Amino acid sequence: MMGSKNRLLLAYNSAGGQNREDRENRKRLSVHKTIAWVLIAGILVVQVYPLLWLFITSIRTEHDFSSGDAFGIPHAFTFGNYARAFEAGNLGRNILNSIIVTFGADLFIVLFGMMAAYALQVLRFKGAKIVNLIFMMGIIVPSQISLVPLFIDYSKFGLLDTYWSMIIPLAGFSIPMSVFLFTSFYRYIPLETYEAASLDGAGPYRIFAQITLPLSLNTIVTVVLVNSIFIWNDFIFGNTFILTDELKTVPLGLQNYIGAMGNTDWTATFAAVCVTITPLMLVFLVLNKSMIQGLEGGATKG
Repeated sequence: MMGSKNRLLLAYNSAGGQNREDRENRKRLSVHKTIAWVLIAGILVVQVYPLLWLFITSIRTEHDFSSGDAFGIPHAFTFGNYARAFEAGNLGRNILNSIIVTFGADLFIVLFGMMAAYALQVLRFKGAKIVNLIFMMGIIVPSQISLVPLFIDYSKFGLLDTYWSMIIPLAGFSIPMSVFLFTSFYRYIPLETYEAASLDGAGPYRIFAQITLPLSLNTIVTVVLVNSIFIWNDFIFGNTFILTDELKTVPLGLQNYIGAMGNTDWTATFAAVCVTITPLMLVFLVLNKSMIQGLEGGATKG
C-alpha cells in the first residue's frame, strides 16, 4: 500500500515538475517571439519610413515644404508636383533611356552569363577551372578604373554618347557575378539528367535549350532583378559617356531640377524620384518569390 502511495507521489511530483518546465519554456518562447517581433517592426519602420516620407513630400506644396519642417506633418497637399516634374525635366525621355539601357545590359548579362556557366559547369572543358577563377577575379575589379580607357576607346570608335557606351561596361562588369550565380545553380542539376538526354541523341545546344534554360528561370529572374537595380541607378558611366540631354538616364535627368545658383525644386524632384522608383518596386514585389527561389534553389527546387 505504501509502495503505491509513493509511486503516486513520485508521479505527481514528476508531472508538476514537467508542468513547471513547460511553463518556463513557453515563457521563454514568448519572450523570444516578442523580441523577434520588435526587431521586425523596427526593420520595417526603417525600410518603409523613407518611402512614405518620399511620397508625402512629393505631394506637399512648395511653400509648405520650404516654410515648415521638412520632416513634420504637412499642412497642404497637391499633385501638381508630378506635372511640374515632367515639365521641368525631360523625365519621360529619361525613363525610356533607362529602360533601353537596363533591358540591353540585362540581355547580355543573362545570355553571356548562362552560356559561360553552362560551358564551365556542364561541358567542363579543359582549363575550365582557370577560366572560372578569372571570372571570379572580375567580381573584385572596381569599375572606376575603366572610365578613362573606355572614354578614349569610345571616342576613337564613335561609341561616345550612345546607348552602347553604357550598355557595354554595365554588362561587362556584371557578367562575373552572373556567371557565379548560374554556375552555383548548375552545380545542383543531376548529371544523370544530361546523360539521359545525351543517350536520347540530344546535343549540347539542344540540352541547353530544352533542359538547362527551363530549369534556370528562377535564377534568370534573380540575376535580372539584382542587376537591374544597379543599372537603373547607375550614375558614373552615364555621367562620363553621355553628353547630350536626349540620351540621359534617370539619375542624370534628376540634375535638371537644379536651377540657377543651386536652387532646387525639391517637391518636383521628390515627385520625379517617386515616378522613377515605382517600376522597380512593382517588378520586385511581383517577382520577389521567384528571386528568393533563384537564390535558394538547385534543380530540385527550380
